[in-house]
Amino acid sequence: MTVVKGKNLTKYYRNFKALDSVSFEIGEGECFGFLGPNGAGKTTLMGIIYGFIEFFNGDLILFGESVNRKNFPRIKFKIGVVPQDNNLDPDLNVLENLIVYGRYFDIDPKEAKERALKLIEFVKLDNWLNRNVRHLSGGMQRKLTFARGLINDPELLILDEPTTGLDPRSRRQIWERIENLKHSGKTLILTTHYMEEAEKLCDRIAIMDRGKILVIDTPHNLSNNFGGNLEKVYLSLTEG
Repeated sequence: MTVVKGKNLTKYYRNFKALDSVSFEIGEGECFGFLGPNGAGKTTLMGIIYGFIEFFNGDLILFGESVNRKNFPRIKFKIGVVPQDNNLDPDLNVLENLIVYGRYFDIDPKEAKERALKLIEFVKLDNWLNRNVRHLSGGMQRKLTFARGLINDPELLILDEPTTGLDPRSRRQIWERIENLKHSGKTLILTTHYMEEAEKLCDRIAIMDRGKILVIDTPHNLSNNFGGNLEKVYLSLTEG
């Protein structure tokens, strides 16, 4: 089953074309990566998939439905997102941040608490359960943001540079969590600047530059077909 399909997606910001007829398909249970330099269009594309940004032209199909203003609120309940920036509520503790966020998905408070406790254990923050998020390290806040993206048990999880700014140990802990989600059958979309991260986690990768997708393939095939490791492939395509 195709979970996400973009057909000739185009987006302008005034006279700047942020996306230029972008097309791709993401299958159920796949971890699909988007790589590209700053300004390549990755974040714009993530915003379109999650409904933050309206596209100018093309078609976006999620779970077999062409997205429009009427059906997206219902479709959105199937999607989770881990944004680039930690936008946790600084006035709440770890547990409260998840419970309150669950209300946006109409999750019963009792059910939200049960899910929150499991997710906090999943990201290994159970010793910080009642700690205000202001007192968490940057890495801990990132883990909590990751957990929050799962509170609605999404079928599709968007991970927009989930490990940016983390130390190597915390980054690998997030990788472990992502691999667990892959094994559970979740469909994942990952944007990242880390070649090792993309190579380790992604089943297929789209390399983007200047609003276009240059190539889509598996990390293995990209390395073989372009005669080098993934980083060399990336640099040859985006700097050419």
